[in-house]
Amino acid sequence: MKGQDNYLTVTALTRYIKRKFELDKHLTTVWLKGEISNFKHHSRGHMYFTLKDEQSRIQSVMFAGNNRSLKFTPESGMQVLIKGEVSVYEPQGQYQLYVHEMEPDGIGALQLAYEQLRNKLREEGLFSSDRKKTLPLYPKHVGIVTSPTGAAVRDILITLKRRYPLVNITLFPVLVQGLEAKYSIANAIDQANTLESLDLLIVGRGGGSLEELWAFNEELVVRAIDRSRIPIISAVGHETDSTIADFAADVRAATPTAAAELAVPSQAELIDKICRLQQTIHRQMKQKTSADLEKLERLKKSYAFRYPRQLITQKEQELDRLLERLNRQTSNTHKQKQEQLQQLVDRISRSHPMKQLEEAKEQLLHTKQQVTRSFSQLYQTKVEHFTKQLEKLEILSPLSIMRRGYTISYRNDGKMIKSVKQVQPGEQISVKLTDGSVDCQVWGIEEGENVES
Repeated sequence: MKGQDNYLTVTALTRYIKRKFELDKHLTTVWLKGEISNFKHHSRGHMYFTLKDEQSRIQSVMFAGNNRSLKFTPESGMQVLIKGEVSVYEPQGQYQLYVHEMEPDGIGALQLAYEQLRNKLREEGLFSSDRKKTLPLYPKHVGIVTSPTGAAVRDILITLKRRYPLVNITLFPVLVQGLEAKYSIANAIDQANTLESLDLLIVGRGGGSLEELWAFNEELVVRAIDRSRIPIISAVGHETDSTIADFAADVRAATPTAAAELAVPSQAELIDKICRLQQTIHRQMKQKTSADLEKLERLKKSYAFRYPRQLITQKEQELDRLLERLNRQTSNTHKQKQEQLQQLVDRISRSHPMKQLEEAKEQLLHTKQQVTRSFSQLYQTKVEHFTKQLEKLEILSPLSIMRRGYTISYRNDGKMIKSVKQVQPGEQISVKLTDGSVDCQVWGIEEGENVES
């Protein structure tokens, strides 16, 4: 066994291995292609992912300083071409790939970025027809957002002045390519929207490659077009060129010249249209005047104009006849209304409250008399019936029997004595008479025949 001084620490070994990687020219600059998996974009801007092929994989990182210039957004499953270096991550003692440059494999980075942004904004609804604004028919003030030195601005100005000299034009000079172009274009669109007099904006430039037109594919420019209150015509490049700004604009023109033609009407066409309208009006007025003259001639030749006195006499006779008819109808109506009024008066008299009250009094008196007679008869009948019932009760009353000499005996417990079997010799009893009672004592008992039997 060696002495303890000959043993390395893990940190020392890792640093030694890292220096070996850094001194190996084959590892300081490597060109790799593979598939991205487990992609993660950290909040600090760094990108972490695994680069793999069918048999192997390597942990990779692309720091924010390097990925800030990417034109596309890496995603898991994407095939990429990478330039970087291989080194060791000391805290975990593992080698990994440090990516410096990246581009898609099989498709250009700009084209991929174009497709990604276009799909993203389409899903948000920025290209929907519902968001498109209508262009004014006769704009008074048109703004142009483009380079002040390019051929596009000359074509637009010449076309606008040729077609519609009345229009006012404001140029917003901007950069149309380069890193600062997107900020320049977006700021110009926002500035144009602060002018109340502007009716329409033309935003564009001349033709060029995808890289040269890229400013009009930037999200910053597209969102500035979308939020504009002023209708915008997009005029970027030639007819075959297509940018994302074209999709967001209210109208897309194939060329800058075509944009100017869409922006304003043709003065010559308007004058020609006015002339045609004037001719139509003159022709219709002439036809109307001719028709009215013919009607006037017919009226002049009519009976009323040739024999006005006869017409007046005829109308006077007709007026007399109508007056007589009116008077007759008025008299008949008056008579009819008088009869109806008299009928109403008679009905009201018959229905007068005083008369109804007198009839009610008579009826009440008659009813009272009937009730009195009926009550008297009923009372007499009840009295007679009551008297008869009293007579019957008097006959059946025990008191009547007792007045004839009969008595009623009771035991000390208050029970009536009906049989000799109810008492015993020597027992005290009470004998009721008509005028009082007598207390007696039983001295003897003698049974006799039962009266009921």
